[in-house]
Amino acid sequence: MVAQKGKDLLIKLDMTGAGVFETIAGLRATRISFNAESVDVTSLESQGGWRELLGGAGVKSANISGSGVFRDATTDERARQIFFENEVPNFQVIVPDFGTIEGAFMITSIEYAGTHNGEATYELAMASAGELNFTAL
Repeated sequence: MVAQKGKDLLIKLDMTGAGVFETIAGLRATRISFNAESVDVTSLESQGGWRELLGGAGVKSANISGSGVFRDATTDERARQIFFENEVPNFQVIVPDFGTIEGAFMITSIEYAGTHNGEATYELAMASAGELNFTAL
């Protein structure tokens, strides 16, 4: 496998609720992380005193984050609407040479910043809000 371009990791937002996905404009950095909480079932009878975990239990979650510059009023406006109206729309994350992750996410934070002689920037953080689907490439 060859190295992949970071710009090819895309976060897409369902703009209408009907499966019309658009890449969130202006992102310069994106990240998705997956988590699985473990359920410890260790007891006095555990072999050699080693911890035992219960397979298939616990809570799975994913977090998406991105940062960039303002480029497109449509996706910027939709992201603000989602945050202020506490919507939980579908997002897609395209991971090059891996696949597409799709499911409901809640925008948990939006940060805006700017300097006197620089561009206005923003950062988004999102948390999964249901089951995610993975489609391999």
